[in-house]
Amino acid sequence: MKKRRLPPFSAVKAFEAAARHLSFKAAADELCLSPSAISHQIRALEEYLATALFRREGNRISLTGTGRDYAGRLSQLLDHLDDSTRKAQARARGQTLRVLSTPGFAARWLLPRMARFEHAHAIRLDVAEGAPSTDFTTNKADVVIKWRDDPEEGVDVVPLLHSARYPVASPALLEREGIFHPRDLLRQTLFRDEVDDQWQAWFRAAGVVTDLADGDPIYPNCEYASTAAEAGLGVALAYDVVINPSVEEGRLVRLFETTTIPFTIYAIATDAARRDDELVGAFRDWLLAEVGSGTSARMSFSAAE
Repeated sequence: MKKRRLPPFSAVKAFEAAARHLSFKAAADELCLSPSAISHQIRALEEYLATALFRREGNRISLTGTGRDYAGRLSQLLDHLDDSTRKAQARARGQTLRVLSTPGFAARWLLPRMARFEHAHAIRLDVAEGAPSTDFTTNKADVVIKWRDDPEEGVDVVPLLHSARYPVASPALLEREGIFHPRDLLRQTLFRDEVDDQWQAWFRAAGVVTDLADGDPIYPNCEYASTAAEAGLGVALAYDVVINPSVEEGRLVRLFETTTIPFTIYAIATDAARRDDELVGAFRDWLLAEVGSGTSARMSFSAAE
């Protein structure tokens, strides 16, 4: 095994701080030492390396070419050491981030991915399912995955997932029904939403003027509508990011190219008072990176809530 040649760590810390600040005094203040102690440590490091790291011109200092290169490498190494140390401390303390979300988002989107976050950040996720209240004085949550991105006082809201909508039906329903034009949907059972129902908007976009008749089933969320559509009981107006896996697997068939205008269906909500919280920020950034990666732009399940 190759024996490591490592300089004195105290000298490395003194040099790296002085190189960042280009000041022995500022480095001394950061490390709680005297400027003369910083100067002594750097002299010792230069002797160890057998090369000059600083040019000294009166009270001013500047890095030599070797010093500049060495400082850059040391800063990366110390940043990595700092990150590893924080993760080790986090594991020892067992830091936990409490997340409140709708059951479908938790079960089908978050849970399959959360091990990646926990491993990368050494933070355990405690996921609760239910109505995602954003009253952070009572919900006992650090982060809430909420429906839509409506602004709320005292809450930071960041859009997470966006989607357009289009009709879907089961292959079995299409076998027994002739659906060739958007007007043909008017004689089908259309599953309606209790909140954010957009059938009228979709028909307008498809060039069909109609007043939808009462009597169609009304569901509290599109999970029920998607399940009923897969069973061949009617037609659902589905969210693309939600339903696409079911379409690709052949459980549902997309009807027509017309879509509604895309909008935000899920957002990240956090207490505005914790805007700079490190744990909350790490989770928020990870969520956005997962969605932005391309592989996570669509959910891998057939339930929006």
